[in-house]
Amino acid sequence: MAEGKPHHHGNLRAALVEAGVALVHRDGPDALSIRKVAAAAGVSHAAPAHHFPSLLHLRTAIVAEGYRRFTASMETAIAEAPNTPRDAALGACLGYLRFARANSGLFDMMFGTTDCIHDDPDLRETADASYAVLARISAPFAGADPVDTELAIWSMIHGFASLAISGNGMHDAPDLEELFLRIFEALDLSAR
Repeated sequence: MAEGKPHHHGNLRAALVEAGVALVHRDGPDALSIRKVAAAAGVSHAAPAHHFPSLLHLRTAIVAEGYRRFTASMETAIAEAPNTPRDAALGACLGYLRFARANSGLFDMMFGTTDCIHDDPDLRETADASYAVLARISAPFAGADPVDTELAIWSMIHGFASLAISGNGMHDAPDLEELFLRIFEALDLSAR
């Protein structure tokens, strides 16, 4: 193949999404463009149109991929936790925090104001799967309404993760996980 010519990918859609995730990771969500993603994937600027008719469609696919990775991060941390409901909840929170810190641009796209197609089936499925982790780890705890526990845990970890990546100085804390553990310990979670 002549140098500089675009090459064919076995799975162009996946390659474009991966290139988009890498671009967001390196340069932030505002840097995302179809031309930049095509160049990073090694294809012509017209090639993405076969899978993504617009930047909005590409953003939606990248956000869906973010939710897949987010869910995997929480599930991995849960699997590493001791086998108690409280430890599983803490594990999910630590997986949440680790994902946010390692993928701040993607996290911003997922939970920020990035335009995407909210009724896209893949996005709905991946977002619902991540929420299902939260619902599952919240279910064992006492309370008038399990949704209240979900909201308390989600608010706590999402707020903490958002502050940790916001650049307000908290991201410089020597051990954010240890700091979060102290905050988590203050939450009154009693298994049913």
